[in-house]
Amino acid sequence: MFPWLAYGHLMPFLEVATFLARKGHRISFISTPKNLQKLPANLPSSITLVELPLPRVHGLPDSAESTSELLQNMVPYLKKAYDMLEPAVAEFLVNSDVNWVIQDFMSFWLPQKARQLGVKSVFFSIFNASILAFIGPPSLLIDNQARAKTAEDLTVVPQWVTYPTKIAFRLHEVLNEEDFVDPKSNMSVFERFGRSIQGCDIVAIRTCSEFEAEPLSLLKKFYARPVVPMGLLSPQNKSRHEGDGRWSELKQWLDGKEGKSVFYVALGTEVALSQELMHELARGIEKSGLPFVWVISRKAGPSSIPSGFESRVSGRGLVWVGWAPQLDILAHPSIGGFLTHCGWSSVIEALGQGRALILFSGGSSDQGLMARLMDERRVGSEVPRDSRDGSFTSDSVAETIKWVMVEPEGEEVRANAWAMREIFGNVESQLKYLEEFARALEKGRA
Repeated sequence: MFPWLAYGHLMPFLEVATFLARKGHRISFISTPKNLQKLPANLPSSITLVELPLPRVHGLPDSAESTSELLQNMVPYLKKAYDMLEPAVAEFLVNSDVNWVIQDFMSFWLPQKARQLGVKSVFFSIFNASILAFIGPPSLLIDNQARAKTAEDLTVVPQWVTYPTKIAFRLHEVLNEEDFVDPKSNMSVFERFGRSIQGCDIVAIRTCSEFEAEPLSLLKKFYARPVVPMGLLSPQNKSRHEGDGRWSELKQWLDGKEGKSVFYVALGTEVALSQELMHELARGIEKSGLPFVWVISRKAGPSSIPSGFESRVSGRGLVWVGWAPQLDILAHPSIGGFLTHCGWSSVIEALGQGRALILFSGGSSDQGLMARLMDERRVGSEVPRDSRDGSFTSDSVAETIKWVMVEPEGEEVRANAWAMREIFGNVESQLKYLEEFARALEKGRA
């Protein structure tokens, strides 16, 4: 297993590794020292953590080993360092007896290395099928100019998507991701996807056919190789932090609220809004007049919210700085909605509990596309933003929160989100996909 150096990639890879290990397979989980140190301590004994020191790159802070430690404009340096791991990964493969490599989209060079050594490869996409359908066939991805000559090309539904959808980027989301259309010294993200798909033996995707039948069908035509849905990797343990002191404090606060009356706010660890936009978001949350829990990352810190905000919302709202047990919060009966940055993992966790989504795209990677998808599926509503600069008003934030949480017009969205528990919260059904994936690997090894 060789994931990209981002927490949102490491954890889905680790979930798959743990499942395969419990099926009796030996797993080598490769990453850098700091990333491996962050993984849980109680892993199955058949998982071996393989440390590879991250090569130093001019411009990359010496201590940085993951995207969470960097501003967006520094990530290209991390990609360069990651690519420089190629010789070390190749040496590991030479000296091991692995049958399969399960890789991420960043390591476009790995399938060819593996094939030279008689090792088969899986491209495991933590992005869902709708996102892969939007980016297109491998041939177009490799020819970067054929996929997108300008940023505007990414703001329309591509002609190869044959089912009805409105999923496309907003201009401000594309401009945040410079290497979509301007790869500079790095290989573009599109080309990395294309070469990873074209080089592998199996494409495995974090999704299920109950939710994405049409995109999966389209990808099978694009890829000309097995496309295996992995299931949603739905969380199985809903109460890992019952004995934790901080969780007890938070739970006590939530216990005092009425059922489905509270909306939860969390923008992930890597979304970095300007202070101006954070203040505007805070004013919108305040204007909604509804109870809330707002988890703010330590990177953003308490200084990112307006002076006096906490005192004005005292009793109605709770601001929580630092890590929080998201699964436990979402599972609490007082939570009715989730103002989210639209990361796929967070969406899966929320819909697993039937929580309606207040969609506030973080604007990087696939988050804008995810916001459109969830709005289109009528399980949430997107906060209106200026398509060019991403700006928004506190009034639009407040109105969207109230629409999703309490207004009669939002009842359909609340009902749809609640019904999604049957898919996203059905752990037994989702595990069947992983069983199918394990059988595909075992069959391919024989």
